[in-house]
Amino acid sequence: MPDSQPTIVLVHGAFAESASWNGVIERLAPAYDVVAAANPLRDVAGDAAYVRDVMRGIGGPVVLVGHSYGGMVITQAAAGDPSVRALVYVNALAPDTGETALSLSGKFPGSTLADTLVKYPLSTGGNEVAIGQDAYHAQFAADVPADLAALMARTQRPITERALGDELSGAPAWRSLPSWFIFGDADRNIPVAAHRFMAERAEPRGQREIVGGSHAMAVAQPSEIAETISEAVRGS
Repeated sequence: MPDSQPTIVLVHGAFAESASWNGVIERLAPAYDVVAAANPLRDVAGDAAYVRDVMRGIGGPVVLVGHSYGGMVITQAAAGDPSVRALVYVNALAPDTGETALSLSGKFPGSTLADTLVKYPLSTGGNEVAIGQDAYHAQFAADVPADLAALMARTQRPITERALGDELSGAPAWRSLPSWFIFGDADRNIPVAAHRFMAERAEPRGQREIVGGSHAMAVAQPSEIAETISEAVRGS
């Protein structure tokens, strides 16, 4: 049924997890089918393949929503897939061919993420990184209450260094699909200048900048995020 309403697929990024979308889901679920995928955070190609598996399990049209590194994943997962109706970038990376999470977040000055990370080796090779517990609130979720930020710090999903250094392969899906962007001007992981740059080159149908919004706007500003996602569903 090509005219059926799409399912919203939410893809979290590094240092978060699927429950970070709970407030957004609560606002969308009365009107839409919504799934929060558990992003593996291992490498861009593998993570994108997993999201495509989720999409195939749904078996119908979807709107993909990515937060942070999740934007890398949805940009690759959507490429060439006719089931994807639209893309929504929530404080997210929207890479072009050959760009990485590290290159985009470092393209403009202002990110303070590197100094907050803790690193440890993996038995499978390489390293994994997470945000230090003491630094998490200020770095990732400054506009979230302290007790909730402390819980988020403890449940964060670490990401591999490989994933942060992986390039987008192939043409970016935002060149051929309608996109919406929403981001905060107080994001300490990805500078607002980078968000503006990525949004402007994608020529989105919708773009919103939230004053004082941290990197964790899906938690701190769920109504704003849900409104933008709803616009994407209606406009796709």
